[in-house]
Amino acid sequence: MNKKTFLLLITAISALGGLLFGYDTGVINGAQFFLSKYFELDADMKGLVVSSALWACLVGALVAGPLSIKIGRKKSLIISAILFTISAWGSGLPEIFPETVTVLMIFRIVGGLGIGIASMNAPMYIAEIAPSNIRGKMVAYYQLAIVVGFFVVFLATYFIGNNLTEAQNIQFGWRRMFWSELIPSILFLILLMFVPKSPRWLAIKGDDEAALSILNKVHGEQQAQNEIKEIKESLIKQEQKKVKVNYFSKAILIIIIIGTALSVLQQFTGINAVLYYGADIFEKALGFGKEDILAQQILLAFVNLVFTFVAMYTVDKYGRKPLLYIGSVGMIIGFLLLGVSLQQKAVGLVSLIGVLIFIASFAMSMGPVVWVILSEMFPNKIRSVAMSVAVAAQWAANGLVSATFPPLMESEANNSAPWNGSMPYFIFIAFILVIIFLTYKFIPETKGKSLEEIEAFWE
Repeated sequence: MNKKTFLLLITAISALGGLLFGYDTGVINGAQFFLSKYFELDADMKGLVVSSALWACLVGALVAGPLSIKIGRKKSLIISAILFTISAWGSGLPEIFPETVTVLMIFRIVGGLGIGIASMNAPMYIAEIAPSNIRGKMVAYYQLAIVVGFFVVFLATYFIGNNLTEAQNIQFGWRRMFWSELIPSILFLILLMFVPKSPRWLAIKGDDEAALSILNKVHGEQQAQNEIKEIKESLIKQEQKKVKVNYFSKAILIIIIIGTALSVLQQFTGINAVLYYGADIFEKALGFGKEDILAQQILLAFVNLVFTFVAMYTVDKYGRKPLLYIGSVGMIIGFLLLGVSLQQKAVGLVSLIGVLIFIASFAMSMGPVVWVILSEMFPNKIRSVAMSVAVAAQWAANGLVSATFPPLMESEANNSAPWNGSMPYFIFIAFILVIIFLTYKFIPETKGKSLEEIEAFWE
């Protein structure tokens, strides 16, 4: 097997963690419309059911850091695959079992732990094994896998839901939607047995021979020698300081705060409010009928998928920061179209175009680029813990947005003049403006640099 094929294969397998991330978080979109009616959930409980897995993602991401240091990236991903499988089975327990909303939430929490562990380890693993000149594209495969997961699950839920009556969907259709996740989760678990360990993790653990062997397969002998030399020099430099890493020192804390802020702002764009509650938005805000809801979600997922490819093939050519600027402007335009049309009570085609422009702009910028930057910006010695903190904070932000969006959408203030249902989207616009400032002021351009060169930038 040549080195290009080998790299693509292990990247694709690792990125399946992203596909399950997208699938697991996306399945709740199609299912929640029906399970909310089955359990007779009000707005607050609906937010709690959807966000329960997301708060578990936070815990999973925090655990992922020390877990990754202790047992490595590969074994951490295997644990996440096991958790995905348990969650998918339990969330769709047959009706003969006395399932309550509490039981459903417990299994959603198990899945959330798996997502949290995978969302930290998968992109980091890819970044640690990929050559610097195509690292952005390789890590972007993770985001591509997320949106493929969303697209596939929307197709699956559409196929399941469209072949049942509304009463059947409410009774048992949503259970089948959860069970459909068993296929990718079991596949992920099996394929992970065939990927190598991270060469940088092996080097940190002192196994230079195994690290060099893997680097040879990915880079070729000459480049592998250069890579292992840079890794060892970075680690020796840390050892020469003769001090334990102090995560609260000013220099390290600044790096972690910058990465965490960017990670949190990815969620404060409102992306998952649109994706998780797409069915509700289309029915209530955009006036679509129930028969069109799942079809409209497929349209969202398709646009998300197409523009993720745009990011993949431009992130290493034009750099990370230009994509963040362009995408931020596009997201603002999209939400302005949606927000103003809602304010003016002129909901229709312009509103839908606004949503699609927002999704497209996010997909080519904050979606993949944040994962690329997070996976490469932190120094070797602190990468696991720092990325764990940044990803955990992202899940906290995700949970906050998901839990508060339904009550905010249904609040009296939002549904009366002058907002007329548009308030959340103008709040999201304010956060997108913060992204532009943060990118300009604090985010380094990492295009084409090795992880060790990026580390030297912070010094």
